[in-house]
Amino acid sequence: MDRLQQAISKARRERSETVAREVQTPVAAAISAARQASAEAGAQPAAPAPAPERVAEPAGDLNSLWSAFQPLQITAKSVQRNRLMAFSTGEHAIPYDMLRTRILQVARKNNWKRIAIVSPESAVGKTTITGNLAFSFSRMRDRRTMVLDFDMRRMGLGELLGVKPKHNMADVLKRRVSFADHGMGYDDNVVFGLNRERTPNAAELLQDPECSEVLDEIEEIYHPDIMLFDTAPLMASDDSHGFLQLVDCALLVVAAERTPMERIDVAERQLAELTNVMGIVLNRCRYTGGAHGYENDYY
Repeated sequence: MDRLQQAISKARRERSETVAREVQTPVAAAISAARQASAEAGAQPAAPAPAPERVAEPAGDLNSLWSAFQPLQITAKSVQRNRLMAFSTGEHAIPYDMLRTRILQVARKNNWKRIAIVSPESAVGKTTITGNLAFSFSRMRDRRTMVLDFDMRRMGLGELLGVKPKHNMADVLKRRVSFADHGMGYDDNVVFGLNRERTPNAAELLQDPECSEVLDEIEEIYHPDIMLFDTAPLMASDDSHGFLQLVDCALLVVAAERTPMERIDVAERQLAELTNVMGIVLNRCRYTGGAHGYENDYY
């Protein structure tokens, strides 16, 4: 009887071990193999622990950095002549404030920071929109915004603001001058990077690896919440085509009754191949009543 009981117990053990081997999952097998390899490795050194996450700089240090930029001096004449409607709050700033808020919502949702403002062609109001967005963002005191002129064959933003800097953004990208010495601050939470003159080799400069390195360094030092880049028209040159791979998304500006639908379609497809398309801004639209109008009487 004892021999029979022992035989049954032995059979049960063997059957259990067989079933366990048959149903062992790939994960379990991998764990078992890893344990065996670890045991065989014996005295091999363990893998280094991951580096700790970088601790954010104190807000006081950032405030000092941003307030150290030379102040941007803009005249009332430039504001009026160049249609900087968002320079001060009011009914004329509503479209830009709404666009600003929508940009923030989409950027926050997708964790985007670098935003290119681009157009299919010139003279559609791309730079004017960029400048107005800058002043609209300045009223958001808890946000820091950089506005950089990367349409380097023109001095668009500088002319819009009525300011002629000592250097170009190209000088910053070539490390001839630091961004701290070149940038111009407004209200301690917006800084402009402008151009003094044309940069003839803009396409090559923007595609140089050093361009990416300098932008990374600027972002690491100043921690902007939003970076707006006024970029060259897509169909004017290849300047933007090389640079757009360095941004998180792009906003396409077109002009009502000027930009053909075919050109808008081509530009949107080109953008989609290079970066994320945040949206399309229809500029110079005369008819804003009905569903898409603004309630100016509120002011």
